[in-house]
Amino acid sequence: MNRKADQLFDSDRKHLLHPFAELSRLPEEGSRFFSSGKGVWVHGVDGTRYLDGIGGLWCVNIGYGRREMADAIAEQAAQLPYYNTFTDMSSAPAALLARKVAQLAPGDLDRTFFTTGGSTSVDTAVRLAHFHFQLQGKPSKKLVLARQNAYHGSTYLAASISGIRRNLAGFHHLADGNGALVRHLNCPNLYRAPEGMSEKAYCAALIDELKAKIKTLGAENIACFIAEPIMGAAGVLIPPSEYHQQAWAVCRRNDILYICDEVVTAFGRLGWMFASLDEFGIVPDMIVCAKGISSGYIPLGAVVFSSRLLERASNADADLDTFSHGFTYSGHPVACAAGLKNIEIMEREGLCEHVRATGPHFAEALRSLATLEIVGDVRGRGFMHAIEFTCRRETKESFDASVGIGKRVAKAAFDRGLVARNVEDMIILSPPLIMDADQIDLLAQTLHTAVEAVMDDLKRERLWPT
Repeated sequence: MNRKADQLFDSDRKHLLHPFAELSRLPEEGSRFFSSGKGVWVHGVDGTRYLDGIGGLWCVNIGYGRREMADAIAEQAAQLPYYNTFTDMSSAPAALLARKVAQLAPGDLDRTFFTTGGSTSVDTAVRLAHFHFQLQGKPSKKLVLARQNAYHGSTYLAASISGIRRNLAGFHHLADGNGALVRHLNCPNLYRAPEGMSEKAYCAALIDELKAKIKTLGAENIACFIAEPIMGAAGVLIPPSEYHQQAWAVCRRNDILYICDEVVTAFGRLGWMFASLDEFGIVPDMIVCAKGISSGYIPLGAVVFSSRLLERASNADADLDTFSHGFTYSGHPVACAAGLKNIEIMEREGLCEHVRATGPHFAEALRSLATLEIVGDVRGRGFMHAIEFTCRRETKESFDASVGIGKRVAKAAFDRGLVARNVEDMIILSPPLIMDADQIDLLAQTLHTAVEAVMDDLKRERLWPT
């Protein structure tokens, strides 16, 4: 390694706190640096090329190295690098992107509030829900229903709404317990559903739980229910058929706003600009999005909602006239210019159509891993998939946490030129949407070889079979 690279690694170890950093490991092992990318490939500082199986982090939908994206960003930065959108200020990119999003969104979702990413979009959606019910003269409707193992972000409120308990360790939060703002329900995990229960019966049980929770808390106290169409960080959990439709109907009957967290699924990951209606058959009250809206080239997020949420009831507080919420970078002109160019590229190149056409091949290629003994489940849809590992397939028993099975497989894949993301006992894949069939086959073959190598290591270390 050259001196410049040594300085990078040293600076990283000493001065940078990484998101979700494992404090006991990072100072010793250091980080993996990437210096450039093109298409579906990224390069390390030593020049090694890696197939990017995770699209940066669910987000580089159009792939790396798009010159026209860089040009659009540079042109806007030169023309007007920043202006705020507070009150009555605006810029052309913000107005034009809001119009374009309204054209793409389902149903009556015709208005957009821009944020800086997924977490701030989730915070905004909940605040908008609270504001809506204040306008409706229903100030008691404040509680938020969410689901265990959901991931909705890392700001104070979004982290509380997330149902991944380990992410709250060491932090104060607003979830569960008496008087808590956020209440969690069971998540739909078909792989871990009760033994012998049909998908239909499992769905009914989940919906019954939602109804019971509403009855216990009182619909008059609940503002919203927030759900990822497919739960990403939880391990690409696909809900039972009609789960979202039935949950949406329950919420509608009880005057509870339905928020779809499409931070991962929007802008092509499932083959649609928005998956709520086209994939799951519902028009939610709000859609939260980020990541793919700019393909990660610039931080950008949004809440897409219906203008009806801003309608005032006759008995509302007459002084309630200002939506007192916003960020310095809401509607940032450079970010919005990137969003416009990103959508233009997606539409011109038919990336949603490509995902719908190629997604079945992706699923089939990964199903080859099911022949490996430690692979318990292979699941996914479109361009988001997960492989879950078990030490006993017949009982679905997980490996002991000390084995670090997901980390082992991710490292073995990386050593073979594939970037894959490990989450506990799983590997998650969410590559750029431009990935073709041959590259998908390479991804699957590389991962297959990596899992075989890990199995050999586990046998040699007498950690499996047990």
